[in-house]
Amino acid sequence: QIGWNGVAPYKTSGALESIGSDECVYFVHSFHVPLAENLHEWVLTTTSYGTDYVSSVQKGRVMATQFHPEKSSRVGLKILDNYLRGVGGSSADAAPPPPLAKAMPRPRTAPRKRVVACLDVRSNDNGDLVVTKGDSYNVRETTAAPGAAKGAVRNLGKPVALASRYYEEGADEITFLNITGFRDCPLEDLPMLELLVEASQTLFVPLCVGGGIRDFTDSSGATHSSLQVAAAYFRAGADKVSIGSEAVTAAKAYWASGKHCTGETGIEQIAHVYGAQAVVISVDPRRVWVTEPAKAGQHESVCVCEPQGVSGPNGERFCWYECTVKGGREGSDLDVVQLAKGCEALGAGEILLNSIDADGQNSGFDLALIAQVKRAVTIPVIASSGAGKVDHFSAVFDATDVEAALAAGIFHRKEVHINQVKQHLKERGIAYRP
Repeated sequence: QIGWNGVAPYKTSGALESIGSDECVYFVHSFHVPLAENLHEWVLTTTSYGTDYVSSVQKGRVMATQFHPEKSSRVGLKILDNYLRGVGGSSADAAPPPPLAKAMPRPRTAPRKRVVACLDVRSNDNGDLVVTKGDSYNVRETTAAPGAAKGAVRNLGKPVALASRYYEEGADEITFLNITGFRDCPLEDLPMLELLVEASQTLFVPLCVGGGIRDFTDSSGATHSSLQVAAAYFRAGADKVSIGSEAVTAAKAYWASGKHCTGETGIEQIAHVYGAQAVVISVDPRRVWVTEPAKAGQHESVCVCEPQGVSGPNGERFCWYECTVKGGREGSDLDVVQLAKGCEALGAGEILLNSIDADGQNSGFDLALIAQVKRAVTIPVIASSGAGKVDHFSAVFDATDVEAALAAGIFHRKEVHINQVKQHLKERGIAYRP
């Protein structure tokens, strides 16, 4: 389970004081402790994810949680504060619950859809780190704008200041994507590492960072692995790393070898050391239009018809989604289903699914693309690119059952606020984190 879910109290404890019944906490785990008679004196809360399991335990002053309170925003901080201040006294569970067979039925909890704020970070022409946003990945001003000349990098604000705003508005996760910096030497990009250190001190939700997660050789001739780069980000405060072009290379090798996992790819090494949940695959697909599926060759089975109701430049009705590398500048002849399945087999824990065609268009997520990838894998999928209004979030959740949806520009420009998205999800009856 990766994401937000509720906790149902099994017994009274001061650690849960002022925690409402609809509050959520953040889970990242691949195992669970089932309810059992010999555990009932320890069980503090239960959570539902397919089945009911023990999500926290407490006996006297000993307490442990399956969830991550330090990443559970204000609810998690409140639980930690209650425990550290000894709210309820040292005998908070002095009256243990009745045996399991006689316990009152507990409410079932439910996983919540995530709303993710993404910040594309790069150096502007003066060398300062800024948040930017492109249209189909072009981040430079096409015309003169107030305070910016034509051709200048679009500047939408300072990274940590914007991220703090999104945290206050209720973002469930925050992603920083360094889209140009440290391509040649990521371990020497001190501004980005310092950004993570600063952000992690005040933002108590999961933080993901991407850009430059790959093997490289620095200017002195020394070689560094993807694992070393990822480790630097984790030490700086990141919870996940996003891998882009390197994932395409790894997936192509996986299929070429007859689906053999060597243990040598960055995906495998990072997942082995830090867990699958720490590895996010960032996919940058673009539509390749054909007049009929048979013209797509090996990609015939993954062709879709008129995604988002649009046709190709020459009236083509069908397309397949090619994964690109180097920020969308080069193709790969690998389709999104091949990439997603290959990376899941290599150990990735999540897919961040972008769309070059939908990026910056504000016309909605590419539902055909997202549904195709969601059907192909069992790991969580984050829908990205194209959100222009709150209705687009409910549309992607209703149509594809993805676990999360991400937006950037509409949040940066204050066209839509995250709390407005949450209110809309509430009105539509979609499970969300309050």
